[in-house]
Amino acid sequence: MPAITSATITAFYLFDVAEQIDLVALSAAIGGGAVNARFTTKSAAPSYLQYTTPPVIVDGDALDITDVDGFKLRVKFFDYGVLSLALSRPFAGEWPALLGLSQIYVENAELERQAEKIARSISERFAAVMTTGRTTFLSEDYLVVAVTRLATPITAEALIAERSEEIARLVRGERQALSRQERDDIMSNRLSYLADDLVVPTWNAAFVYDTEPGAQAALEIFEFANSQLLEFRYYDELLDVELTRLYPTLQQRHRWPLLTGRGYIDATHHLHALFIEVNEITDRTENALKMVGDVYSARLFHLTAARLGLASWKASVNDKLETLDDIYRFAVEQLAISRGHFLELTIILILVLELVLFFLGIMT
Repeated sequence: MPAITSATITAFYLFDVAEQIDLVALSAAIGGGAVNARFTTKSAAPSYLQYTTPPVIVDGDALDITDVDGFKLRVKFFDYGVLSLALSRPFAGEWPALLGLSQIYVENAELERQAEKIARSISERFAAVMTTGRTTFLSEDYLVVAVTRLATPITAEALIAERSEEIARLVRGERQALSRQERDDIMSNRLSYLADDLVVPTWNAAFVYDTEPGAQAALEIFEFANSQLLEFRYYDELLDVELTRLYPTLQQRHRWPLLTGRGYIDATHHLHALFIEVNEITDRTENALKMVGDVYSARLFHLTAARLGLASWKASVNDKLETLDDIYRFAVEQLAISRGHFLELTIILILVLELVLFFLGIMT
């Protein structure tokens, strides 16, 4: 099997740092080192295959952040509040050495700790351009091993035939041999667009065999898919917390709030604001990248999204939004009932007062 003459190991660490980031103000704050990201395509593609709102990217050097354990740092800011750190290092050598590195860096706790420290420092530095900054960061990590050149070029099918065991162990970060069942499951979820390219994504790591432009396109898709996953996870947790808090609030029965509807007014205002907020951010997240017209990018994104379980998280958020909508409708109905009761009570009191005044001779 030919040796690897050019490869890259990239560890992505993504953090939900704010509700929104003002990218224009951010670029101005960073200065000349900041540029708008352009989606890299594997081949010639329509110009509309781009980000709706281009993220801002900057090298660690421009932020005065040194390399991390031999990894070069690149930072990407998404407008929907996600901060992505890409730690990359080159590799050349034999397959066993590459496999050994994957075993070190798949879910590396120390590297993740350093990445979170950097993310927190960056978010504090640019807090002025961030709306509703998070105190606790939700995070995602993803390792990508991209082989871009072999000593002797071979086809994807030949690579699979000779190195499927190593590729499967590489994306799992396993030191021991995998079962045939597990290896077959990993390798069955792969994509080849041309005869000499291959992508094998899993839920936390991926292997890429492609040209440098092709590998870069895959990296951007992995990063974008993970940013979507992170946002859906955040809002799923947020809706869990809000729904848990709302149930007892709406079940409370206090005499005067029930008559005036005060409790239901507060609840409906909060529910309506939360519903709009979550819908807006999820729509913006989903529409952040348009892939119409690029078959490879669309197929790779859908394959990656399936491996990440993105559809399940999205469905969970949508289900909770429907529940939120039902609760909102219930609260509005209860508010109408409470106001009706209050109006009826007011009328009764007026009639009683008129009768009292009549019998006292004050009214004729």
